[in-house]
Amino acid sequence: MQYDVVIVGAGVSGLGCAIKLKQLSQEKNLDISVCVIEKGSSIGSHILSGAVMEPTALNELFPDWQKRGAPLRVNVTSDHFYYLTKSRYYSLPIPSSLNNINNFIGSVGEYCQWLSTQAEDLGVEIYPGFSAAQVIYNDNREVIGISTGDMGRDKEGNPTEQFQPGLNIFAKQTIFAEGARGSLTEELKKTYQLTKDCQPQTYALGFKEIWEVDPSVHQRGKVTHTVGWPLSSDTYGGGWIYHLDERQISIGFVVGLDYQNPYLNPFEEFQQFKTHPHISNLLQGGRRLSYGARALSEGGWQSIPKLSFPGGLLIGDAAGFLNVAKIKGSHTALKTGMLAAEQVFNYLQRSDTDVKELSTFTESVKSSWVGKELYSIRNIRPSFNYGRGFGLLYSAIEFYLLKGKSPWTFANHYDHLALKPIKSQPTISYPKADGVITFDKNSSVYLANIHHSENQPVHLKLAQYDTAIKTNYYLYGSPETKYCPAGVYEIINELNASPKLIINAQNCIHCKSCDIKDPTQNIRWVPPEGGSGPNYANM
Repeated sequence: MQYDVVIVGAGVSGLGCAIKLKQLSQEKNLDISVCVIEKGSSIGSHILSGAVMEPTALNELFPDWQKRGAPLRVNVTSDHFYYLTKSRYYSLPIPSSLNNINNFIGSVGEYCQWLSTQAEDLGVEIYPGFSAAQVIYNDNREVIGISTGDMGRDKEGNPTEQFQPGLNIFAKQTIFAEGARGSLTEELKKTYQLTKDCQPQTYALGFKEIWEVDPSVHQRGKVTHTVGWPLSSDTYGGGWIYHLDERQISIGFVVGLDYQNPYLNPFEEFQQFKTHPHISNLLQGGRRLSYGARALSEGGWQSIPKLSFPGGLLIGDAAGFLNVAKIKGSHTALKTGMLAAEQVFNYLQRSDTDVKELSTFTESVKSSWVGKELYSIRNIRPSFNYGRGFGLLYSAIEFYLLKGKSPWTFANHYDHLALKPIKSQPTISYPKADGVITFDKNSSVYLANIHHSENQPVHLKLAQYDTAIKTNYYLYGSPETKYCPAGVYEIINELNASPKLIINAQNCIHCKSCDIKDPTQNIRWVPPEGGSGPNYANM
């Protein structure tokens, strides 16, 4: 299959790029073929975000988005920012970055479904259920497309009766919009040394549940953010509660993956968060509707890699454009997709298309309002590396006195190097789930609606199996059994036998935490069979 442009990932940035390309081609009366490949079984099925959405980029893409029926229906009516202790909460001044008046609460999954409809109306071909498994290079080591993964192989890799070979999809430019820690994006970073002039990307693990609550406690449009309990002062993170329509709330929790203590269990921290009196009172009598988790890129300005390489570009959270201070990334992701479309469109009109690298793209993004936004808050997230107290104090100084113009830039560090040996850390115990406010992983994963053929090849690869026991188990207490939000990793201790690591790949919700946090980088996440993974409903 041959197209002018292939886009990997039908998230906000990928769909925005496709739409902008078609808009530009229609303005010039040109025919540009655009294809979008999505590993989820349907558009939006792998999308998970808070989400309070800022319409800045959407206003540029579709000034008439309200008439077009964009699913941004709930206006933010009030903002609240609390510091939590175990039993109390204290109001904090709301920084300008968390002023959400004029923003909207919604579902990014539903938003992507709407964007895909707009894209298809413009002539974009969108194929959900296909994993981009390999990058195709020519003899000059230029990217010329991607291969989708085979479908219908058994665990040993042998073809079954349902076998369908993957497709080679060729393009003049291939755009990677895979989201945080995309597998092909990571390959491209190494192949073209895209990160040699930037700092390491850092990540967090975000959890989200949708609840239907009692009408007496529901306040449509209310936005709350929290810091503090239950996390220790040396662990970055916080929570949110967003009041949607129809008596529903989005409640979530984020834990920075640079935490040090191997006993820490981010899933259990989220469950504890819900037991705070201020929050449990909101959930009492309610009903949990859905659950999911996803890694998010937090490195910001100093971790943005080079965005171009021969034959393609990186956009959206694949490159790390989340604004941590705003706790938003959909607007920046959409804008990077639009900027990529402009560069690719100009390239396709040139006669010298043999020059395949769009080398000015990185600078075009950094000089846009996206770059200015990220530059002004570049020190907020790394300031918390010195503890919560310092981070809050420094953030206040940055916002109110320095106004983002500090003459220094704090450094980022690799998350997997932060973990310390288990013998040096205090134990952390968590109470048993009550099944009312708090839940276990198994019942939570059930709500993620996972589809995964158990007979397909395992997509979670160990470079060295012995490392999982000799290092991870004995030195770090098998942290993968704790940070995984879906119970994929399990240690079996049988009588008179060595400990054994079991990988329940069928539980995987594609959060990518294992690929990020494993202390020896022994675990590699590769795309499973297309259509596998969670099927989130408007998350």
